[in-house]
Amino acid sequence: MAQAVAQQAPTRTHLSLKGSTTLVHEFFNYSVQSILYQRSIYPSEDFRTVKKFGLQMLTTTDDELADYLDRAMQQLKTWLEQGKVRRLVVAIVEKESQETVERWQFDVEVINTELPEDAAGALPRSAQKTDAQVKAEIAAIIKQITASCTFLPMLEEPCAFQILAYTDRDIEVPVEWEDSNARLIAEGQAEQVKLRSFSTHVHRVDAMVAYRREEDV
Repeated sequence: MAQAVAQQAPTRTHLSLKGSTTLVHEFFNYSVQSILYQRSIYPSEDFRTVKKFGLQMLTTTDDELADYLDRAMQQLKTWLEQGKVRRLVVAIVEKESQETVERWQFDVEVINTELPEDAAGALPRSAQKTDAQVKAEIAAIIKQITASCTFLPMLEEPCAFQILAYTDRDIEVPVEWEDSNARLIAEGQAEQVKLRSFSTHVHRVDAMVAYRREEDV
């Protein structure tokens, strides 16, 4: 009689550094593009929807932007695999004044060393988290970014964006990356909203957005 066999699909890829890095990298990639869409830094017709994390996500169709983001995210992935990234910032800056009006901050913490994928059963039940749970946490943050227009002031002036990576000092920095100031919002003008966080077995990511307070008329 014929025997049916199947290869067991991995269910806990977030246990390894590589698997966890992939999730964090994907989160960064889609979060940045969602911010650019929701805050109208690029026109809505420059985006299409794809299914990711159980949501309809946005990805750019602008070739120049897609190339820039791909190169930036691949470098971030390399630094994540090396355990060298501490924070990612997306700064939205007025083109004319160069003042920062919004600052999306994602703090990265390495909370655990990686485990072999087959070691899941050795973890205490309290430490066992499925990929589905991790992706649900990621989806919750993306939903908050999508809903940001309900509390963030309208951007009245044309704006551009900049990606900042806070890393350990001993990394090798490619020529296309350069030292930058922190792109902080002017002192006394910032409001902050803490967003949700997500964690894998290896990483924890905390999110927040700061924005320039509207002046009283």
